[in-house]
Amino acid sequence: MTDWTASFIASDDDLGSAPILRRQFTLDEGHGAVTAATLDVSALGVVEAWLGGQRVSDHLLEPGWTSYEWRIRVASHDVTPHLAETAAGADAVLALILGKGWAAGRLAWGGGGGWYADEVAGFAELRIAFADGHEQRIGTDADWQALSSAITADQLYDGEDVDGRLRDGSFLAPGPVTVPSVAGHEGRTSGVHVVDLGDRVLVADTVPPVRPLAEVAPVAVWTSPAGATLVDFGVNLVGWVRVTASGEAGTVLTLRHAEVLEHDELGTRPLRSAEATDRFTLSGNGVEVFEPRFTFHGFRYAQVDGWPGTLDELRSALTAVQVGSDLRRTGTFASSHELLDTFHENVVRGMQGNFLSVPTDCPQRDERLGWTGDIAAFAPTASYLFDTGAFLGDWLRDVWLEQQHADGIIPFVVPDVLKYSPAEDFRDPDATALWSDAGVWVPWTLYQAYGDTAVLAEQFPSMAAHVRRIRSLLSPEGLWDTVFQFGDWLDPDAPPEDPAAAKADKGVVATVCAYRSATIAADAAEVLGGHDAEAAEFRELATDLQAAFREHYLQDDGRIRSDCTTVYTLAIVFGILDPEDEQRAGDRLAELAAAAGYRISTGFAGTPFITDALTRTGHLEDAYRLLLQTECPSWLYPVTMGATTVWERWDSMLPDGTINPGQMTSFNHYALGAVADWMHRVVGGLSALTPGYGEVLVAPQPGGSLTWAATSLETRHGLMAVRWDLVDGDLVVRATVPEGVSATVRLPGLEERRVGGGEHEFRAPVAVPAG
Repeated sequence: MTDWTASFIASDDDLGSAPILRRQFTLDEGHGAVTAATLDVSALGVVEAWLGGQRVSDHLLEPGWTSYEWRIRVASHDVTPHLAETAAGADAVLALILGKGWAAGRLAWGGGGGWYADEVAGFAELRIAFADGHEQRIGTDADWQALSSAITADQLYDGEDVDGRLRDGSFLAPGPVTVPSVAGHEGRTSGVHVVDLGDRVLVADTVPPVRPLAEVAPVAVWTSPAGATLVDFGVNLVGWVRVTASGEAGTVLTLRHAEVLEHDELGTRPLRSAEATDRFTLSGNGVEVFEPRFTFHGFRYAQVDGWPGTLDELRSALTAVQVGSDLRRTGTFASSHELLDTFHENVVRGMQGNFLSVPTDCPQRDERLGWTGDIAAFAPTASYLFDTGAFLGDWLRDVWLEQQHADGIIPFVVPDVLKYSPAEDFRDPDATALWSDAGVWVPWTLYQAYGDTAVLAEQFPSMAAHVRRIRSLLSPEGLWDTVFQFGDWLDPDAPPEDPAAAKADKGVVATVCAYRSATIAADAAEVLGGHDAEAAEFRELATDLQAAFREHYLQDDGRIRSDCTTVYTLAIVFGILDPEDEQRAGDRLAELAAAAGYRISTGFAGTPFITDALTRTGHLEDAYRLLLQTECPSWLYPVTMGATTVWERWDSMLPDGTINPGQMTSFNHYALGAVADWMHRVVGGLSALTPGYGEVLVAPQPGGSLTWAATSLETRHGLMAVRWDLVDGDLVVRATVPEGVSATVRLPGLEERRVGGGEHEFRAPVAVPAG
């Protein structure tokens, strides 16, 4: 449905609260029964729709965040049941409650907001079909009414204030409306006006909605040394706390949220300027339930002030509501290693919290932006764990829109709010390695995961524009050593205050990334067909980049400039080396890993790929030693510190329990969890031989101290699963292959073989070295 006739509307007056937009209408007579009813809704801001006295759906923060300058999603809901009790000729009410959201709220860490809209506006079009074919439409227009609400403040970063004394449900029913007032909040009504969208386009929403995903009860409630009431929900999650309470009118319950404790108190410093605080004012009218809807927090702990009862009563009164984009789970992993399994669970939980309308970096501080570098690294893991096709495919449309309005530059974040915000710490941004490469790597990842060329066809202009932008930035030597580069961001050896001060030469990192992007773009051109000229153009660029790399960065002894783990990792995995140099690079990489005591020495650029680089060059046991290391910095160190999500820094929390002194510290970032992709393919032993898993490889490579591992994936062809066990020194492998899928089985000591659909078991008479 794209022939909408409704308009976006906003309140004429500032009502001092989240506005309610209301329209009472009469159901047409003389056309028989209602056979169907559909409600399309959207907002500049976020919207919650009500019809017939009922909430239309459990969707949250609708319509989500897009590059609002050019496109706004419209969500569609079947509301036939909401009119089932309404007779022809009877009155009904359609109402929208609006929050600031991303469009009108504050965004980024420099203060300020409303970068996309200076007022919240709502959109609704209700289409009612009758038995005789008649259609009645009710749409937002200048005849609607605006009312104040009980939501007296709402910001994504800062939280939501709800005053129970201002609650009144009369706006949901036909007839007169009551608008309560209390001191400081006068109940008000207003007319509305039509908001001009300019060149913005409305598009049908095809993305999985944000929804409640789980409810979590507190595991502990106690009084801190400073006298604060603290609550632990046991896991770091994204959402809010629902409170059931009763008490004297005017009593204010204040909930401050944070991910960690420090010195036995709520650790709020990592939030920076985000208040992450909800306030609920009791009405005094018995038991009340408070639950925010226009904010979200990243938290494990909450501090509760103003609770009128006992700690036991508080524990019973609180429920954490986990929210996120409702993606279908597709991939699993389990093993004999408890810490490794917990780490994998943390990867999943972190992804769920950060896949909220857009793929964000973190969910708690004054940021929560769609950083391109994070998803460039994490997309293969994400697309195994969950069905990300629609979610990331839609986000890529904004990548291309931003790019078209920025001279081919893919920005650091998408949607690119940094171009407006005074938070811009990176002046005059241009294309940058890994981050901007997301425009090439992510669509290629989706094609590999799901086998659908549509995403390549839609994004190919973006891919081509990015590679050409890179070419325009190369130095006279043919290297991408110009413009700002993040490089190997958050190298563990970089000082806390300077996360870009990595060991890896930034030109090496960028040039190898450019080679990968040019190669993928050429491959995509060949897959799509009809792009012979582009395929030749990008293949030539890749060849030139490889030659420049060899001339300027690769020494005669096989060493690569800056001689550190990340440069060898990227050179190996991205294929810029010939076989002899690749092996020498792998051997040097293994030496460096051993010299570091098998502690992590890579940042954002190297970490997703280092275990692959070691495995590919014959150093499997070195990869396992890295994976299973528990001393800081390592993937498992946070697990030993009680982490339930993946951290932004290897040492976001120091061994003494204090928070990293860096100004930028999150306890829920998925990027460093990208190694889970290697866990699925190499430890678990399941990978695709052709895009979409029409042909698969079953090739587990046991190592370390693991005695068994299992992985599964719900592919487009059906469930694929692999499990291996070490039994009396032999490797026993069981594989489930969907009908119509061909599996190549590659096990040590056995000849490679191919099998079809069904349940299969193999035994390889080989011993695996102990870890």
